[in-house]
Amino acid sequence: MAAMTAIFIAVGGALGGTGGAWIALGLSLVMNFFAYFNSSKMVLKAYKARTVSPQQAPDLYATVDRLRQQAGLPMPTVAIAPHRQPNAFATGRNPDNAVVCVTEGILKILDQDELEGVIAHELGHIQNRDMLLQTVSASLSGAITNLARLGGSRTDSGLGPLAVIFAPIGAAVLQFAISRSREFKADYSGAVISGKPLALASALQKLQAGAQKIPMRIAPSVAPLAQVNPMAALGGGLPKLFSTHPSTEERIEKLRGYAKSMPHA
Repeated sequence: MAAMTAIFIAVGGALGGTGGAWIALGLSLVMNFFAYFNSSKMVLKAYKARTVSPQQAPDLYATVDRLRQQAGLPMPTVAIAPHRQPNAFATGRNPDNAVVCVTEGILKILDQDELEGVIAHELGHIQNRDMLLQTVSASLSGAITNLARLGGSRTDSGLGPLAVIFAPIGAAVLQFAISRSREFKADYSGAVISGKPLALASALQKLQAGAQKIPMRIAPSVAPLAQVNPMAALGGGLPKLFSTHPSTEERIEKLRGYAKSMPHA
């Protein structure tokens, strides 16, 4: 976050005028906080998900309810997305307005322990307030991109062509690095909440295999929310620096390490 702020200040200084810099920052903040406060509705619509009641999905609802109590969280809204690909995500601006969503595919291939690990991971995102952190990082990244575009349109700004190109790339790399770090953190939180790190590791293997075989056509902007990259079957693989998710192999290795330190795992 400090590095992203430094890039913003550097690009703003290269522009030579603080007015344009603050306008760009203001626009990015407004856009990203609008998305933050409306995230749950927007994301559920993008995934074509529907919310479910305890009567409609009693087993899933009971699992979420039990795990959220173990995590010390309010009961989130529970939703199911009509996709064959096994995946899951969490959204919402804070724990009181959170949503945990799973796909129809995940309910068909995971056993109960694996499902608990997946849901605990998503509750970890809520517990760690990752939506807020992602919004702030997106705001800074957007501000840097807007500043670079503004600088590129001003021949008297002194902002070199390389800065116009590489400042947004640098901001994106840092934003994706934050996203990857939060996935590792949610894995750890999920292991603690469920007490079943090896079950989560097994679930990740199945989710990754499913994502590579079964396409999920969604907007790329909401793909980072999923537990594994949902666009892998569509050629969505990216170099590590530009990936929003750490490799599944790295995540599984860390979860196996957590299992060794948890006496009842």
